[in-house]
Amino acid sequence: MPDRRHNLALTFILMTVGLDAIGIGLIFPVIPDLMIAVTHDTLANAALWGGIITSVFAVMQFLCGPIIGNLSDHFGRRPVLLISLAFMVVDYVVMALAQTVWLLLITRIVAGITAATHSTASAYVADISTQEERAKRFGLIGAAFGLGFVAGPLIGGVLANIDPRAPFWAAAALAAANLVFGFFFLPESLRPENRRPFSLARANPLSSFAAIRRLPGLKLLLTVFFIYALTFNVWPAIWSYYGKEAFGWNAQWIGISLAIFGICMALAQATLVGPITKRLGDRRAALLGMGFEVTTYTFFAFVTSGFWALWASSVSSLGGITGPALQSLMTSKTPADQQGELQGIITSLNALATIVAPVTMTAVFGYFTSPTAPLYLPGAPFLLSAVIMVAAVVLFVAGARAKPAAQPQAF
Repeated sequence: MPDRRHNLALTFILMTVGLDAIGIGLIFPVIPDLMIAVTHDTLANAALWGGIITSVFAVMQFLCGPIIGNLSDHFGRRPVLLISLAFMVVDYVVMALAQTVWLLLITRIVAGITAATHSTASAYVADISTQEERAKRFGLIGAAFGLGFVAGPLIGGVLANIDPRAPFWAAAALAAANLVFGFFFLPESLRPENRRPFSLARANPLSSFAAIRRLPGLKLLLTVFFIYALTFNVWPAIWSYYGKEAFGWNAQWIGISLAIFGICMALAQATLVGPITKRLGDRRAALLGMGFEVTTYTFFAFVTSGFWALWASSVSSLGGITGPALQSLMTSKTPADQQGELQGIITSLNALATIVAPVTMTAVFGYFTSPTAPLYLPGAPFLLSAVIMVAAVVLFVAGARAKPAAQPQAF
């Protein structure tokens, strides 16, 4: 596509990912108070309900992620992105109006079915990028997500002082604005020769896994990516409740802490992913990021000072180089006509991690903050994440030392 349209398309993709993060970030500071209000329960039990709602969303995303990815391989990226944005607008509006946990659950089910913005955006970037550009551009996607986490929590924390529902209305307005922008300026990226017929069998999440794992080296990389996603999900699952319980933070301070994390993650992914992967290669860059993750998770398990927690949240963002590096490794092993399918699988892995992580992490948090706990440890979910990430490092290193697999066979 021409340079001007190419730049507008990339701008839209980055805005879509950024606004998605803003929408999430707007909500995080008010989630503890909102869940306490709709459940009329303690923070520990409200956190469990919050974990259930998040997991319901992830279940639907897991089941429908490959379907959306395969639909984008057949119909193109543009219609999938625009339809998903439209449903995102409706979801935020309903959440702004919801007065019961059950209505929140229903909105999360619908939103999970249509949640395709991130995976389809990644497939779009894979379509318009050379192999040499992909790691850098996946890093830009991560940077856009990080910038969204800068603006979102800050705005959410401020709006929460007006009304706990105000952040949802703001998220709906931002998503609607991006939908209008995409409708007028987003061209299709998937060439006709790279499209393939839609197959329900391949769109099944389990059969889709079976198809993609036949590519040499991908099964191990997908496993490592899942473990990474599982541990990374401790942040959205726990942070708001953790900050409130461990340090007595209100919505504004939770927003500030997430903004600090977002600023540092954006800087790391925008400025460090490209140079680090160029100098070290994708594999060693991913290993470096995982090392940062283990260190920072362990620190958050035991820190008792809100000041040092804020400081450490900036350092922890360096672990964000792991995701782009792993994605670049996987896309290099995937044919052009399966990039959408791969991104759908990655979405399903993220969704599967989000199914397991919220329920698990909030249960651990609830147990270790309850009056009957043998040890009071609000950071227990971070300690669990550190242990799990060590397992990912062991698998990744073992896979690198294994004998290289044969070249992929044509499909």
